[in-house]
Amino acid sequence: MQQNFYLKRDQLSSVLSEISRSHALFVPQKKDDDYVYLPWAQIQGEEAIYNEYRGVEPIKSFLTHSKESVSEYFQSSGVLSETKPVAVFGVKNCDLSSLTLQDYVFEQGVELDPIYKKRRENLLIISSDCTGFKPTCFCLAVGNKPYPEKNFDINLSPINNGFVVEVGSPKGETLIRKLNQYFTAATTGQIAGSKIKRDNIVNDLNRHLATVNMPPANTLQKNIQEGYESNVWKEQMLTCVECGACNFICPSCHCFLLADEKKQDRSERIRVWDSCLYANYSKVAGGANPLNTRAKRLRNRFVKKFDFFPDNLGQFGCTGCGRCIEACPAKIDIREVLKALAKK
Repeated sequence: MQQNFYLKRDQLSSVLSEISRSHALFVPQKKDDDYVYLPWAQIQGEEAIYNEYRGVEPIKSFLTHSKESVSEYFQSSGVLSETKPVAVFGVKNCDLSSLTLQDYVFEQGVELDPIYKKRRENLLIISSDCTGFKPTCFCLAVGNKPYPEKNFDINLSPINNGFVVEVGSPKGETLIRKLNQYFTAATTGQIAGSKIKRDNIVNDLNRHLATVNMPPANTLQKNIQEGYESNVWKEQMLTCVECGACNFICPSCHCFLLADEKKQDRSERIRVWDSCLYANYSKVAGGANPLNTRAKRLRNRFVKKFDFFPDNLGQFGCTGCGRCIEACPAKIDIREVLKALAKK
């Protein structure tokens, strides 16, 4: 099947309406300087918004929930109440890159997570190129691009009066065939136009990052390894309040805690998102706690993202979305930590 199509801008809402017939569709809506995902049914009658940059919520929130029941006693299989597949429009590359890590943890580990697997299979991803960025964005500094390259079903690249639509999966092919009345073959000129826009956003973001002065991506792992005993960890954690916001908003963080709850006539096993910056995160039976200081916990977080994942997956566990910078009440900036380690 041809991989590049053209969609007129004024037909985007019609395409999304068609998708919403078979999927629970979530679309970005502007809220101040951010974008938040809302159900399509909630905004029907309004035009679809093309988000310039990533939304507030990470894509992982559609695959694992902050708190959910995973089993009822004494059932052996997970509890999954969703009846409709989910579709998300406007997903950016910083979120798409995180899916490789989430898949590694929940689908390629010792045990396959059946709830994650089902949601992943039922998730339709309609991604799109970034046409702008927030001051906290730094995807290029960790080897990512401000436009999708993989992990999407279809991707929209904006040009003057429409979009170049790239097919990225069999699900995407099926969607294009089903809604073929909206799509035409993309011309060479249209494809070239989308490439020019991609080059422009890369250049704009590079100019922004030059003012941030991040260390080169190919030095980050070495800096983490050589800075293992550095005082940077202690210095950077002086203001940390251990709220876990950086973990929960991060598209790549995946730690969870299991607990049992009594619910009237039954008991449930609950899974909740966990934070590696919590004081009791690594506490074990007998009271031992190998990560018993905030500095050790911060170091553990960075080692996982910038040393473990490069060795095991060939990519950083940080996608450069900058959400953690915005979420931190103590104003701890991941970019500044990396810069401080480079100077030691």
